[in-house]
Amino acid sequence: MITSTQNPHIKHLLLLQQKSAQRRADGLFVVEGRREVEHCLAAGFSLRTAFVCPELYGPLRNLPRDTEVIDVAPNVYERIAYRGGTEGIVAVVRERKMSLSDLRLSASPLIVVLESVEKPGNLGAVLRSADAAGADAVVVCDPLTDLYNPNLIRSAVGALFTVPCVACSTEECIAFLREKGIRILTAQLQDSSLYYDAPMTGPTAIVMGTEATGLTDQWRRAADAHIRIPMLGRLDSLNVSVSAAILLFEAVRQRQTKKE
Repeated sequence: MITSTQNPHIKHLLLLQQKSAQRRADGLFVVEGRREVEHCLAAGFSLRTAFVCPELYGPLRNLPRDTEVIDVAPNVYERIAYRGGTEGIVAVVRERKMSLSDLRLSASPLIVVLESVEKPGNLGAVLRSADAAGADAVVVCDPLTDLYNPNLIRSAVGALFTVPCVACSTEECIAFLREKGIRILTAQLQDSSLYYDAPMTGPTAIVMGTEATGLTDQWRRAADAHIRIPMLGRLDSLNVSVSAAILLFEAVRQRQTKKE
């Protein structure tokens, strides 16, 4: 039972939560909450250590037998947990790198591509929408945040483990999409058509950039079509996670209509 927040195990855990450089150096990241840990295990990730608060987690621990389980006192758990209601478990997980070649796509894949998205909360929300829409993958091009940022994992509520997520360069992604015959739809205001007029029943990649600068010219030139969401107010952009949800479920609507 660890009772002090100055314990070396706790200090290392906090470093993993706070520093991307530490996560990269150790090949480890942190997952908080029973549900998130279950999704993590189901996706084939390996736990190194589970920090458990017995008062919150209870006696039943359905964890892999090779996981090091360390009990922590409530005051220590309060220090390492970002939010309440996480059932008393914080796990240190071994990183697993995935490349574009690892993706297993359906016959008519639906992929979300995000270019240089820097807010981990936005990326986590996009992953949740991608999971809900049954997307094949989320590809993050030239990322400005690492995929194992704790804020991303929390906002994704497990979707980081249910939707394949790959980080790569823009050049690599464009080459991959062309090789697989996947139609590229870029979300942009300029020189674009309304999103519901674009066919999305075939292999489709929906590509979005940052709210501040949008997509680079490289993506605009590579696009098979430019699409936009009509903006009827005074502002000219939506949060990227909201835009992703709208476009993803338009693809879902078209595909379900085609089946009927």
